[in-house]
Amino acid sequence: MNTTTSETPTQAGPRSDRLPWFPLSLLAAIGFVLVAMETMPAGLLPEISRGLGTTQAGVGLFVSAYAIGTVIVTVPAITLTRGFRRKPLLLTAVALLVLANAVTALSPSLALSLGSRFVAGSMSGVIWGMFATYARRISPPRFAGLSLAIVSTGAPLGFALGTPLGSAIGSVASWRWSFGGLSLVGAVVLVLILAFVPDAPGQSAAVRLPLAQVIRIPGIVIILAVIVAWMLAHNTIYTYISPYLSATSTGLAAGLVLLVYGVAAIGGVVITGALIDRRPRPLLHISVGAFIVAALLLLLAHDSVVAVLVAAVLWGLSFGGAATQVQAALTTAGGENADVASSFLPVAFNIAIFLAGIVGGALLTVGDGLILAVVMLVFGVAALVLTLIGRRTAFPASL
Repeated sequence: MNTTTSETPTQAGPRSDRLPWFPLSLLAAIGFVLVAMETMPAGLLPEISRGLGTTQAGVGLFVSAYAIGTVIVTVPAITLTRGFRRKPLLLTAVALLVLANAVTALSPSLALSLGSRFVAGSMSGVIWGMFATYARRISPPRFAGLSLAIVSTGAPLGFALGTPLGSAIGSVASWRWSFGGLSLVGAVVLVLILAFVPDAPGQSAAVRLPLAQVIRIPGIVIILAVIVAWMLAHNTIYTYISPYLSATSTGLAAGLVLLVYGVAAIGGVVITGALIDRRPRPLLHISVGAFIVAALLLLLAHDSVVAVLVAAVLWGLSFGGAATQVQAALTTAGGENADVASSFLPVAFNIAIFLAGIVGGALLTVGDGLILAVVMLVFGVAALVLTLIGRRTAFPASL
């Protein structure tokens, strides 16, 4: 595939004023594959451990290897390839992603599996790092926020459906079929992208800033701080939702609560898509505020089935559009260097995921699951304070 650099202007200039729904939907489909691919091992730990003849703790490294690949590779890869044309780069990354996941499906050993997961995570970071600017470059400027919202729908669908589906397939067939089926879905989407998604230019050499200067662009650091705080607040209780529910008297199953959250999160993406182009700053403040209310309900009304389910709905609605909102802020702040600025997003997300696992696990050794709602509340408030501090430089009134 030809990934030679482009000296054309960064903005692609859409051929019409119509939103390219189908191409954007294909990018969203890859987002679904990415999230399902990252989280699916969590639902298949016993099956994979038996298949590879190792411990469940060893299989737990499937998720860690994927996240480490994303953290290490994303920023340097996007920095080095920001002049490449977008479509060949995307096709190459998706092809390697599908291939790596297929290797995992066929792997006879833990070592080979972890290596393939690292490669898959690396390609995932490259894809996430270019999603936002690619979507905006193939869309009319007035739909900048809506285009991001559309491609972001794949993530909550991956969380809500990808892992349960993979677990179901693994329980009736084999965990290898779960990974193989996901690779097949990725290959089909790859072919459709080849046929239907338009190309877009890379960044002109004349406006490329060194990496150290990009991160010093006003607003970038505070946006990343909001991402880490908000994601840490979310993922600590999301990861350990079972211990939280065990500490309540509701009798609710983790699968039901996460399903309610996932469906509501799709609603959050829809709301974000409707409002982000016109009211991005109030939308962000209201979203984080509603997230804090959900945390309060989970903490103070934890023995009420209705309150916990209402909190799960509010949690999904408020956090479902979070990735779109912070991604839009990063691309707007990054300007001509939006590709590199956007590449910080998956890195910040995965660092927060890693920290959430450590923080949640450590707290559960000294307290019950209710302490996780406290973490959600404290870091949710921290995220809100940061959005208020950065309202001028990081979170503009319009995109």
